[in-house]
Amino acid sequence: MIEEGGNRAGEPAACAEGRHLMTSTPEQENRATEIKRVPMTEAEIEAAHVGQAPRLDGKIELADYDPAWPVLYGREADRIRGALGPSVLLLEHVGSTSVPELPAKPILDVLLVVADSADEPAYAPPLEAAGFRLAIREPDWYEHRVFRRPESDMAVTLHVLSEGCPEIERMLLFRDRLRADDADRRLYERTKRELAGRDWKQMQNYADAKTEVVEAIIARATLGR
Repeated sequence: MIEEGGNRAGEPAACAEGRHLMTSTPEQENRATEIKRVPMTEAEIEAAHVGQAPRLDGKIELADYDPAWPVLYGREADRIRGALGPSVLLLEHVGSTSVPELPAKPILDVLLVVADSADEPAYAPPLEAAGFRLAIREPDWYEHRVFRRPESDMAVTLHVLSEGCPEIERMLLFRDRLRADDADRRLYERTKRELAGRDWKQMQNYADAKTEVVEAIIARATLGR
C-alpha cells in the first residue's frame, strides 16, 4: 500500500515502499493477483526515483491531526481536476492526513486514478504545468507513478494508478477502516508513534516496518465488509 509521503509503504496506497512481487493469470496479464510484500532494498528505492532518492537519516516527525488538512486537500483536488478534466476517473484523499484524530507526517497524500498510468504523455504535462513534478516511476508495480508538489501550503504527494488496479480498493478500505474503527485507529497510532521515534535511513524503511500491522487491519476490514 502507499505510504503517506512515500512511494510504496505500510499504508495501502498507490504503492507502499516495499518490494511487491506479482503473479498474473492469463486473463489479467499485467494485473497483480497475488502480491508478496518484502522490504525494498536501497538499490530498489534508488531505482524507483526520478533523480536521487531523498534520504531521511533520522526520526519521523509526526504532527497532531489538523482539521485544516481536508480543506487543503480540497484545494489540491481542484487544482488536479482543473489540470486534467475528464481524465480524472477517481480522486481521493488518502494516507493518515485523511483520517480524523490520527497523527501524521504533514504531507497530503492524494490518489489519482486515470485510464492508464503508464501513458505519462496523457496526464504528466498538465500536472507539471500545475506545479507537480514526477518523482517516482514503478513500471513493475502496477505502473505506479508519484508526483510531488513542494511549492504549496502543505507538501503534496500524488499517487497515480490505472483504473482497475487492486491497490485502489486496498487503500480506500484501509482509510475507511481507520475512520470508522476506534480500536484499529488507536493501534495504528501507537505503531506509528513507536516507529517514528527510531532512526531510519529512508522514509520507505519506516513504511516497511508498519506492514504487519497494516495488513492485519486490512484483513479485519475485509472480513467486516
